[in-house]
Amino acid sequence: MATLHPVDHHTRDQLNTYLAKIEDVLEADVLSIFSPIMPGLESTVKNVVEMYQNRRCRIAIVLDTLGGVVEVVERIVSVIRAHYKKVDFLIPDRAMSAGTVFVMAGDRIFMSYFSCLGPIDPQIEKDGEFVPALSYLNQYQRLCEKAEAGTLNSAELLLLNKLDLGELDQFEQARALSRDLLTDWLSKYKFKDWTTHSSNDACVTDADKKKRAQEIADVLSDNERWHSHGRMISRDTLVSEPIRLKIEKLEDEPKLFPYFDKYVGLLQDYVQRGNFVSFVHTREYF
Repeated sequence: MATLHPVDHHTRDQLNTYLAKIEDVLEADVLSIFSPIMPGLESTVKNVVEMYQNRRCRIAIVLDTLGGVVEVVERIVSVIRAHYKKVDFLIPDRAMSAGTVFVMAGDRIFMSYFSCLGPIDPQIEKDGEFVPALSYLNQYQRLCEKAEAGTLNSAELLLLNKLDLGELDQFEQARALSRDLLTDWLSKYKFKDWTTHSSNDACVTDADKKKRAQEIADVLSDNERWHSHGRMISRDTLVSEPIRLKIEKLEDEPKLFPYFDKYVGLLQDYVQRGNFVSFVHTREYF
């Protein structure tokens, strides 16, 4: 860890004070991740989680991310679930794309009116940059439909011929992985206490949970619905039809919200002033 300047010591002490209050209220270890989800983050999370001297049975993950690589998310979830039976996610700002898939591995999700998730549009590395996979797949589908209808112009034909079928398959597999992970985690964790249907009091089966999770995955991966990789999906949208997820309101937690709000504000300011691309914080790691 880098040497801290005096002002950093003060910031760390203040952050740790707020974090301790949050941990006491939630009766959980708190892990803050303000970072793109890129290779290397999974190793950091593993090392940080293993540092806890006195581990609780619950962890609360404060997550702020624009997304990243869903395979990294899968490895992080495997680490978290190896150490904790219960996992909460607290979203102060945004958890987009792969971050949305990550959140679905939680037992509870806390959001404010300002918080948002995003479409589960996986990012794939192409020419040294990460690009949204669904944009390529949707464009390919449109060009194929125009070709079948005989309305493809010469410029579009040239574009269609330049598309790499191997890359398109990679994009398709990335989309399938995001959907599969979200479906598996929602049905296993978020829906684990869903035992009866509210409409008729019938027992909820594993097949019911899987079907409901698949419906949510369909909506969140529908690029035609959201139109943009970076489109915000608010708490109100998430709890309404057709998604209907149970989301806890941060504002309705009077013992938690004041400390959480101060903690996040100070942490965001520290990350921005330090120009940190990736920042992870626990009571034992700064």
